[in-house]
Amino acid sequence: MRIGILGLGRIGAFHAETLSGLDAVESLVVADPFAGAAEAAAERFGARVVDSPEAVLAAGVDGLVVAAATDAHPALIVAGVEAGVPVFCEKPVARTMAEGLTVLKSVADSDVPVQIGYNRRFDAGFVAARAAVQGGELGKLHTIRSTTLDPAPPPAAYVAASGGIFRDCSVHDFDIIRWVTGREVTEVYAVGGNRGADYIAEAGDADTTGAILRLDDGTIAVVSNSRHNARGYDVRMELHGFRDSIAVGLEDKLPLRSVEPGVSFPAGTPHDFFMDRFADAYRAELTAFTEVVAGRRPSPCTIADALEAGWIAEACTLSLHEHRPVTIEEIRTV
Repeated sequence: MRIGILGLGRIGAFHAETLSGLDAVESLVVADPFAGAAEAAAERFGARVVDSPEAVLAAGVDGLVVAAATDAHPALIVAGVEAGVPVFCEKPVARTMAEGLTVLKSVADSDVPVQIGYNRRFDAGFVAARAAVQGGELGKLHTIRSTTLDPAPPPAAYVAASGGIFRDCSVHDFDIIRWVTGREVTEVYAVGGNRGADYIAEAGDADTTGAILRLDDGTIAVVSNSRHNARGYDVRMELHGFRDSIAVGLEDKLPLRSVEPGVSFPAGTPHDFFMDRFADAYRAELTAFTEVVAGRRPSPCTIADALEAGWIAEACTLSLHEHRPVTIEEIRTV
């Protein structure tokens, strides 16, 4: 099959490399406002370069990967669907929930699939955790802990346009909590602080946050995030039930140092970036997209799925700023 890619920045180039290595993908057609980025992809992966999204769609692509800037996501998703081309789009669907809902309504009557990029759904550890929950191995859950800690903050320009740490970073934790447990979040309480880069506070954001989520079955989830984790990129989840407890990310590349006497775990080189931690997950995610394009499976993460994680992020953002619990129902009516 022929896959089009819109946007050849860091993640777009990474996707181009991954797609070029998949047996199902015969060729790539790429476009980027910065001609140099598209030409670099063409040189590395033998891609055909065109000058616009319209030209990519006109090239007869079987599937479309949207890795452009967030502001461009809504129009590009709709353009792909209207052209009858299955779309994979990196999260988020749109910069705001209102725009995201507009996209959802715009494609509601179409049977062209859209897959939103939440890569943790394809990580082997999270897949095993979901199977354990669904299989009843843990018994009834009572506590979940989910962590995303970045080794260093993103640039000031990125932070200023990100919408805040809950919408940009924590949203991955929110999505994977829903996916692993099969439950919905009903209420949140969030706190945050700034102990590092001044430009994060100046943007009205926090660099370190904690959020308590109440799930619809009474399970409590604790989510911790930070832009400053000098030891590496740390993504983990613990699930505690009345029958058993399990952990995702408890392996030798865990960026954590034990000070217990005689303990040498973890002994590996810590993960230093999300592309390192989730390289296999990204490959599995894009492999799944080729199966969506081929009509062999439905979208594993729909626009509606992605928006549910977005509502949790909105609730946490409001809770942080107003120092109070916020229900998801309240946010949906704003």
